[in-house]
Amino acid sequence: MTPPAPDAPASVYATALLAGLVRRGVTDVVVCPGSRSQALALAAARFEQAGLLHLHVRIDERSAGFLALGLAAETGVPAVVVTTSGTAVGNLHPAVLEAAHSGVPLLVVSADRPEELRGVGANQTTRQAGIFRDVAPQSWDVPPPVGDAGEEDAADALAAELLDGIRGPRHVNLAFREPLSSPVRLPEIEPGEWVSAAVPAADTIELAPAPGTVVVAGTGAGEQAERIARELGAPLLAEVASGARFGPNLVAAYRELLGTAGFGDRVERVVVFGHPTLSREVPALIERRGVETVVVRTAGLDDYNPGRRVARFADELVVDTSREPDPSWPRRWVHASRTLLEVDDGSVASIGTDYAERAAFAREQLQRMRAPVTRRDLAEAVWAASWPHDRLVLGASRLIRELDRVAPGKRIPVHANRGLAGIDGTVATATGIALASQRDETRPGVTRVLFGDLALLHDVGSLLGGEGEEWPRLQLVVGNDHGGTIFDGLEVARSADPALADRVLLTPQHVDLAALASAYGWEHRLVTERGQLDGALTPTPGRVVVEVALAR
Repeated sequence: MTPPAPDAPASVYATALLAGLVRRGVTDVVVCPGSRSQALALAAARFEQAGLLHLHVRIDERSAGFLALGLAAETGVPAVVVTTSGTAVGNLHPAVLEAAHSGVPLLVVSADRPEELRGVGANQTTRQAGIFRDVAPQSWDVPPPVGDAGEEDAADALAAELLDGIRGPRHVNLAFREPLSSPVRLPEIEPGEWVSAAVPAADTIELAPAPGTVVVAGTGAGEQAERIARELGAPLLAEVASGARFGPNLVAAYRELLGTAGFGDRVERVVVFGHPTLSREVPALIERRGVETVVVRTAGLDDYNPGRRVARFADELVVDTSREPDPSWPRRWVHASRTLLEVDDGSVASIGTDYAERAAFAREQLQRMRAPVTRRDLAEAVWAASWPHDRLVLGASRLIRELDRVAPGKRIPVHANRGLAGIDGTVATATGIALASQRDETRPGVTRVLFGDLALLHDVGSLLGGEGEEWPRLQLVVGNDHGGTIFDGLEVARSADPALADRVLLTPQHVDLAALASAYGWEHRLVTERGQLDGALTPTPGRVVVEVALAR
């Protein structure tokens, strides 16, 4: 009788490392296929089989990286992405960059050749140890396990080191020699609950209420920005992806008011939470002479500092509540903002009882329902359709700026990759957010993505999920104006030859999105009139591409 093959050191080490991560609260692993990483992939599959973690498999590493980013952004728990060697690791770079600049905990685990195969032209071998060092300075290059006693303990200790105080991306590069895998022997594991390490507040600033103060909330600011604005008695200039777009001090039309006499010119102090990216008015205010700015640091790679004019940075901010704020200062801003956003909707209450008047009103409403959809129509409809149990993901396009201009206060979870404000990985990120947010079936919800056609096409590979992969309730709401019309609002539109600008910036496209959706197994809905919008945004199980025709 042939004795069983000995356990491969690669599998023993990979299993111990994953066990160490699971014991410390990691719940999600994203895997891409590859030979050199097979020990990690097979161990993750065995852990999923035992109900110890959620496994997600993707064929495209760029998509996998952003899927892990979305999972971590929603849960706050580090997500793991596993790749083989070579170009596979490089394809993670966009997601690693976003994680670094937005402070999302992302753990990259790459498999590599051992030292004797490096630098000799071996297949699928490059200089991948420390490949992300500029944005993920904490990285490890681990030599191949050989089966010595104590290697499993070393793997568990490495898991603890990888997770200790993690705030952005980290990279561990694991060398493996053949044999690259053996059957996985599952150890006894008790999954732990993730507890993020408390970051010591090295710099705490206390501010007192004072007229002339405004609070700016950028992406990732969270609810603390709204609370501080109330305590300071300050207008709240909250971007739509800030997580603070609500409350009595909210000024939705902040862009217009920052340029209006009696408002923006009276600002003397700016308090910033999160990462503002959606307007030019905010950085212009901070750079203005005579304006003091206090920035509360984020977990991102760089401190926000337009024109290098920020006076003070803080890890934490508290308000001196012994002084009462002047309520007239925020009241003026809030009232003016609401007035700017008011639109006469021609409600039934505003028309008379005369038959002719009612008939005219009915014709007007019918005409309105049959009118083409504008960007404002689309933005407002998506905002109105989303509620606290949903998730709204905003891609890099004209539409996030349109929504930022008109969205009223609403306490709903909003995500956006604004660390670098790139077009990359929007579908994959949203898929991760949706998967993580929909695990509690007692709180049914849908994840909607609002973005442009180029953002969809840039990440079209993320529409694909392999057989057996879990898919959440996901609506991709695509404003299709057949190209990058965001450039129409920039200086280049006024200075460049229109034909040249269209060629290299607009990049016009005429993809059949219905056929594309069908090819990947998604339902497709086409909206060409305003009256079709609400019905198209109605939540349904499964995956839906809602294509909304927009004029350039």
